[in-house]
Amino acid sequence: MLYREAGQFKTSYPADQAIFPIPQDRWSLAIVLVAAFAVVPMVANNYWLVSILIPFLVFSLAALGLNILTGYAGQVSLGTGGFMAVGAFAAYNLAVRLPQLNYIVDFALAGLIAAAVGVLFGLPSLRIKGFYLAVATLAAQFFIEWLFTRVPWFTNYSSSGVITAPKMQMFGFDLSDPVSRYLITLCIVTVLTLAAKNMVRSAVGRSWMAIRDMDIAAEIIGIRPLHTKLLAFAVSSFYCGVAGALWVFFYIGAVEPQAFDINRSFQVLFMVIIGGLGSVLGSFLGAGFIVFLPIALNNAAALFGGALQADTLSHLELIIFGGLIIFFLIVEPLGLARLWQIGKEKLRLWPFPH
Repeated sequence: MLYREAGQFKTSYPADQAIFPIPQDRWSLAIVLVAAFAVVPMVANNYWLVSILIPFLVFSLAALGLNILTGYAGQVSLGTGGFMAVGAFAAYNLAVRLPQLNYIVDFALAGLIAAAVGVLFGLPSLRIKGFYLAVATLAAQFFIEWLFTRVPWFTNYSSSGVITAPKMQMFGFDLSDPVSRYLITLCIVTVLTLAAKNMVRSAVGRSWMAIRDMDIAAEIIGIRPLHTKLLAFAVSSFYCGVAGALWVFFYIGAVEPQAFDINRSFQVLFMVIIGGLGSVLGSFLGAGFIVFLPIALNNAAALFGGALQADTLSHLELIIFGGLIIFFLIVEPLGLARLWQIGKEKLRLWPFPH
């Protein structure tokens, strides 16, 4: 009753082609943004801002980048952690060697460098696909990790290989406090999410989906596979590179190659699978599930008087992750985003049966 399009007429093409043509969706998004920008900084403590919300936003951005490549363009990738590492080390070196640059410029340039690396390793997609492309991107993951470990220039010749991010300052203001770090991360993620939402609705997004569904038919109707696939790798790697830079500067404050190993790539892939392939919302739902599930398990263990040990909880998380991946692949391949869509469809028809 409260969520129904009946009586909502569109009088122009721009109104019909809006990102959120239903007013209820626009109101819901506005409420979420107001809560995220205004309410959360006032009520959340430093632990929630730094240890939970910032990782959630960074993971959402990385999952969105992988979703563009895998969910929309249909190109399998296991090198997300490597592309995040490229963005992280690029942003660090830009901040150290070019301190006169603004940090937003550093993040943008780091994303562009990650995009160039993504295009380089995306070239095999022109000849191979599926499992073989996954192996090629997996090789990129190991090569990038080896490069940052063995070449000391990237770590500014640090003996330990672990480097600390420079102090965050912009326009003379100190941005090291948790609220500033959270708000800047939220602004960057919001802008890039809006750009991705528009991108997948444009001709570029339709080309990606055409290549994903049937690349031969897409080529017959005039879509260039070379341009389309490499653009998907570039955009995806750009998002992952910016996510890696945010991870270093606004979350952990240090950078090391082991922070972006193969486990990180699989973690982001799990977010996309659980949240939903080919869905912008699914990237956030999957990231939220991965971030908040350990907190829920820890709280559940506290209810039993701490009977579960830390290693047991860690193993339980892996068991639940694996079981849910199998569940979604069998029952609902489109993940949590599809369940949300089904709920909205039922709400439109309520109280009538569906």
